[in-house]
Amino acid sequence: MTPRLHALCFDANDPQSLAGFWAGVLGWQPVDDRSGGNALVPTDDTGFRLRFVPSQARKDSPNQIHFDLTSTSPDGQQETVSRALGLGARHIDVGQRPEEGHVVLADPEGNEFCVLEPGNEFLADCGFLGALSCDGSQAVGYFWSEALGWPLVWDQDQETAIRSPHGGPKVTWGGPPVAPKHGKNRLHFDLVAAEGTDVESEVDRLMALGAARVDIGQGDVGWAVLADPDGNEFCVRPPR
Repeated sequence: MTPRLHALCFDANDPQSLAGFWAGVLGWQPVDDRSGGNALVPTDDTGFRLRFVPSQARKDSPNQIHFDLTSTSPDGQQETVSRALGLGARHIDVGQRPEEGHVVLADPEGNEFCVLEPGNEFLADCGFLGALSCDGSQAVGYFWSEALGWPLVWDQDQETAIRSPHGGPKVTWGGPPVAPKHGKNRLHFDLVAAEGTDVESEVDRLMALGAARVDIGQGDVGWAVLADPDGNEFCVRPPR
């Protein structure tokens, strides 16, 4: 049995405010998060929640993961952009070309995301949250496919993508060149071990796939902190 992707976690200077922003953009529902911080649960087929965890660190480099939000019409794209701006987003320049149809924004804490133009065939069967678009190698795409038991839905020119068999967004990796890593990522995955599997057994399996233990100052906690083959931190928690 493979672990479950329970959450995508944001390090947040103001978790409540950032959760409110994303609740307004995505239409997801706030819930109590027994692990601390604030959380949103999806109102669509996305199989994981968003968690917003308190952090004093300030964002100083581009994130390794960003959201690609889909549109079904030009008016729909503009409505999403306008809604996000009204909630506190801002336009940013990450080197996109004028002829590209997507709009690049940042949330109130600087986390990048894209609002795609209609007609994106790659995400045609995905919902509003179409993809978690990641900076990463082909090897890390293979790692996460094995780690989660999600099939590869794209593997070409060193670009990879996986998707849960139950639907939801695709998780994509753009291949080389992979940007240098600067400290701890602000976004990370929280996995929950499968029922009947203890954390250490799952850690052993993931390490055999290429993960490594890392110390981010977590201290004596009831979960494990690992890094994938590209060095991106993630957590493995006990079954719940």
